[in-house]
Amino acid sequence: MPNIKSAKKRVKVSAKKALQNRMVKNGMRTSLKKFSTAVAADPTNAGAQLNETTSAIDKAAAKGVIHKNAANRKKARLAKQLAKAAV
Repeated sequence: MPNIKSAKKRVKVSAKKALQNRMVKNGMRTSLKKFSTAVAADPTNAGAQLNETTSAIDKAAAKGVIHKNAANRKKARLAKQLAKAAV
């Protein structure tokens, strides 16, 4: 545990930010899982879930939780998965 006041504050702030980042990332993962189950259940109606998942990925990228290129890669793979299942 740090002795300096500013270092103590940094520990608190970084713990709080880590919790927020973890929440955003877990929400994104949950959305990805929901999309996968929606595609497996009924690919024709999974488009709405794709929009929701894309939004969750974009929010994570906007907050800096994931890199913007990683977000684009994930979205492209989801679209590809949906297109493959719809055929």
